[in-house]
Amino acid sequence: MSDMWVSWSGGKDAATALAAARRAGARVTGLLSTVTAGPGGAEIAVHGVGAALVAAQADALGLPLHRVELPPSCPDGEYRARLRAALAPAAASGVTGLVHGDLALADVRAFREEVLDGTGVTGVFPLWGAATGALAAGMLDAGLRAVVVAVDPGRVPARLAGAVFDAEFLAALPPGVDPCGENGEFHTFVTGGPGFAHDVPVAVTGTVARDGHVQAVLAPAG
Repeated sequence: MSDMWVSWSGGKDAATALAAARRAGARVTGLLSTVTAGPGGAEIAVHGVGAALVAAQADALGLPLHRVELPPSCPDGEYRARLRAALAPAAASGVTGLVHGDLALADVRAFREEVLDGTGVTGVFPLWGAATGALAAGMLDAGLRAVVVAVDPGRVPARLAGAVFDAEFLAALPPGVDPCGENGEFHTFVTGGPGFAHDVPVAVTGTVARDGHVQAVLAPAG
């Protein structure tokens, strides 16, 4: 059985890739999350989700969270250096793979593999090539629960920021928008589902326009 970490954004694709890796026999021993400085502290870039909520997801999954802090507008070279430094102790402890939730963007996959080259950790892409319509429906059938935390208002109506990721949301997407948001049309925060010992409830307290996206402002709830 291989030890692996999961590249963790807190979204539905990462959560689904985690579940898929486990079904394939991987022993997942950690989550790796990159954060940048935001108005309220460290957060997931573009998503705008605070690091404390991501830590709550890790707690619900029962997995240690390894956080990599990145400067705003991080250059590729700096990103490589910081990721590779974070993975060095993982490789030394026997981690052989880093699971990603990427689906189809070949240039993104090539960059991730280039970052890992020589670290002793290889990229694992369990969702690669999946039909995204069927994949999105399968996520819901599996019991995944998520909130839409950011939308590109040029492709997805701004009113959908903060919506529940469900069949109604998928039906409201304009023609040509990928049902999994693979082209950056929208991003999500998972609140429960496969692998979660308990939900991570959140409340949407408003929306803000940042970095070319409309972001839902999340706060812990319950």
